[in-house]
Amino acid sequence: MGGAAWSNAAVTSLERVCDDARAASRVLARMSSHRKNVVLAEMAEAIERRAGEILRENRQDVEAAKRAHAPPALVDRLYLDEDRVADMAECCRKVAALPDPVGVSDRGRRLPNGLEVLRRRVPLGVVAALYDARPAATVDAAALCLKSGNAVILRGSRTALRSNRILVEMLTGAVLEADAPRSAFSLLGEDREELRRLVEREGLVDLVVAAVGEEVRGLLREHARVPVIASVSGKNHVYVHADADVEMALKIAVNAKVHRPGFCSAGETLLVHRDAAAAFLPGAAGRLGQHGVQLRVSPEGLEVLGEAGGPVAEATEDDYGRDLPDTVMAVRVVDSLEQALEHIARHGSGHSEAIVTRSLAAAREFQEAVDAAAVYVNASTRFTAGDELGAGPQIGTSTQKLHVRGPIGLEDLTTYKHLVTGDGHVR
Repeated sequence: MGGAAWSNAAVTSLERVCDDARAASRVLARMSSHRKNVVLAEMAEAIERRAGEILRENRQDVEAAKRAHAPPALVDRLYLDEDRVADMAECCRKVAALPDPVGVSDRGRRLPNGLEVLRRRVPLGVVAALYDARPAATVDAAALCLKSGNAVILRGSRTALRSNRILVEMLTGAVLEADAPRSAFSLLGEDREELRRLVEREGLVDLVVAAVGEEVRGLLREHARVPVIASVSGKNHVYVHADADVEMALKIAVNAKVHRPGFCSAGETLLVHRDAAAAFLPGAAGRLGQHGVQLRVSPEGLEVLGEAGGPVAEATEDDYGRDLPDTVMAVRVVDSLEQALEHIARHGSGHSEAIVTRSLAAAREFQEAVDAAAVYVNASTRFTAGDELGAGPQIGTSTQKLHVRGPIGLEDLTTYKHLVTGDGHVR
């Protein structure tokens, strides 16, 4: 009986959170751009004013993660310092500076029957943002949803619990200070059953944006009855073509792997043309080894490396088809661009792929043939982010094709309404 009573109370609490968010979304949808920007400015000031509290709570999260032997890349995502807190405040200001998509109209036309039709951008309503141990994602999601006129239900990971709580507390205070709806932001706990109830009932939220691990993605695939945009971990490749500039290729390969390796745009696999392997692979093994990266290399690559390969092991086919640890990178020697494209088609996740080449023809073929959200020529995969691609802050990166692909930015958190005006028209 006690368990049933607890369950009913939990359901009621979740419904109340969603009802309050829905009511807030109706107010946010009609707020002017100026008023939303005032709220964002207040949010930025609150973060700066209470930076010490944020850092204190975050230190406790980081220490707990280290005691639990969390991977270094996870600790890096979790960790905040003064610069990263300042970046969170700057995110609010960047979002305020972006053009407001809400209310923008296009495709205005008068039909032959005399009906006037106008298509206008409107908010989605209530967004659920699910993300991992990155406290900055709390601010990203809150700022983008507020500017796009949506209420947001936030769910971070248990690892960042203290950091997320203090951030949502101060952001909610900023919302109240600016006379905006208190329930513009809500923070869920880490209860998996609560998450299941949230996504399996139509009408509680309008969209789920999920930048999460495979376990939560599996729950969403099984139970979600509402639209989900998944930010899938990138099984990303850097392909070094036969004519690649070796020094450029080394620089790109190292950056793709070791610059924030816990992020989904990091490189996981090096594909190396046979004709470039002798010039490229020894240097790649050495430089990546200096950063603690172990290579898992195909037999052809091991022959090239010989005894001078550093921390290497022979790759298995499984190494090419799964998310690797942050300290491991797979390597395969291929005979042609076509073989590289076949490998990416079989093993890639559709996130970010790169080619290093001097050949315009090879670059064009690679970009046209690869099916991914971002396809790079002579650049690191680590640029797949809204700010880096000129779109402003993002709430995740979609590897789907509907309704957004790539960085999920401000405009992507809106939909359309068709406004139709007649003069007694009937059909």
